[in-house]
Amino acid sequence: MEKYLINPNQKISKINKDIYGHFSEHLGRCIYEGIYVGENSKIPNVNGMRCDVVNALKEMGLPVLRWPGGCFADEYHWKDGIGPKENRKKMVNTHWGGVVEDNSFGTHEYFELCRQIGCDTYINGNVGSGTVQEMNEWVEYMTFDGVSPMAELRKRNGQEKPWQIKYFGVGNESWGCGGNMDPEYYGCLYKRYNTYVRNYNPDAPIKRVACGPNADDYHWTREVMDKVKHHAQGIALHYYTIPGDTWAHKGSATDFTQKEYYKTICKAYKMEELINNHLAVMNSINPQQWVNLIVDEWGTWYDVEPGTNPGFLYQQNTMRDAVVAALTLNIFNKHSDRVIMANIAQTVNVLQAVILTDAEKMVLTPTYHVFKMYKDHQENTLVGSYITTDEIKSEEAKRTCPQLIESASVDENGVIYSTITNISATKSSKIKCQIADTKVKSIKAEIICGDIHDKNDFDNVDNIKTKEFTDFRKLSDGFTANIPPCSVVKFVIEK
Repeated sequence: MEKYLINPNQKISKINKDIYGHFSEHLGRCIYEGIYVGENSKIPNVNGMRCDVVNALKEMGLPVLRWPGGCFADEYHWKDGIGPKENRKKMVNTHWGGVVEDNSFGTHEYFELCRQIGCDTYINGNVGSGTVQEMNEWVEYMTFDGVSPMAELRKRNGQEKPWQIKYFGVGNESWGCGGNMDPEYYGCLYKRYNTYVRNYNPDAPIKRVACGPNADDYHWTREVMDKVKHHAQGIALHYYTIPGDTWAHKGSATDFTQKEYYKTICKAYKMEELINNHLAVMNSINPQQWVNLIVDEWGTWYDVEPGTNPGFLYQQNTMRDAVVAALTLNIFNKHSDRVIMANIAQTVNVLQAVILTDAEKMVLTPTYHVFKMYKDHQENTLVGSYITTDEIKSEEAKRTCPQLIESASVDENGVIYSTITNISATKSSKIKCQIADTKVKSIKAEIICGDIHDKNDFDNVDNIKTKEFTDFRKLSDGFTANIPPCSVVKFVIEK
């Protein structure tokens, strides 16, 4: 029996709700069809936003939404997406599928979407192909409550009062699709562009995000941090879990072996190593820790579903993805002292989506149910916890991963939330949890579980969902439980 210790006396850090953030890019059917169908659509909508999708995202507890990219951000010119829709410029989305982008979803629509969801905003600015003036004017258009050309333009377009930007990304993947820059060059360019991201509302200053590394590019982190440490609040890491060995053959989302399953899970667990190593580099440059880590693109990336546009990145979602999401969110919780935001890619119909749509139909994926289960951690205090567990090795990934991965938090009323994922495809795990200096009053639990290949689709939308979990026994100072294979379990403990 594995030992699980929770120490509610050891209060470590606040779990920023934005760790549970999401990413929506003008890519495939994420925005169009997935989120925005237009005011004249037969699909029920409010101001063009799908009611079913918005309601599901609200129920899931989506805290912050990144837009408009991604690679699309560095070819996006914001003035093309404002004003009467019949007058908006059309363009070809050269990054994603070569389809025509009609800019019917622009700045006003994005803020309307965030209003409906009730989430905070994360805007990504165009450094790759945009000018300092363009970025400066966009920030003014969105946030200035005064007399200026851009504020007057916003008012003429129907928005009297300014909006609030919580985060602003100065460029995206500047090492790649955002300009193929060297880190030294980007660091200097960041400071120039960032100078003109004005804080027009001193009561709500914008948190600036610098383009960070691709996976384990520690040289990029070191050089950019050396330039921006006085000028940024966050630096953005991107890491995708790809089970295949090449970009051309990333592996199927649904047809995979048990070896490929473990390869995927062990590669996902690399997030722990990446966070530790990048924070070590950041601290060596900036021991005052002015800059925090943001993981604004993460998730699984497989070959697209057969018969779909390869540029749309549409993939199914199984229990394998649920386990990836659960272990990753537990890692973020454990690093909540320095990881202040993360954004899974992407919200609807793209990569590790939480929602899939087909015309008027909608499916909530296993990943969706993990995010909904974990939302109770948002804004809680991380507490000390430790679990003994076997390790599972993937020869293909050349990595190992703990069989059980957990985190625990406490809310303002003293209620403890513990989330545990068992990554094993076949083996359950018995645990005995002891909670320090605590007399347990009651415990409730819920579970997401299934075969590693199980999924929800348009013919069976509820194959994977959250259910009550009862295979545990309350003790005076904790509990014992049997955690099934390929599962995610949440315990709610009242003292």
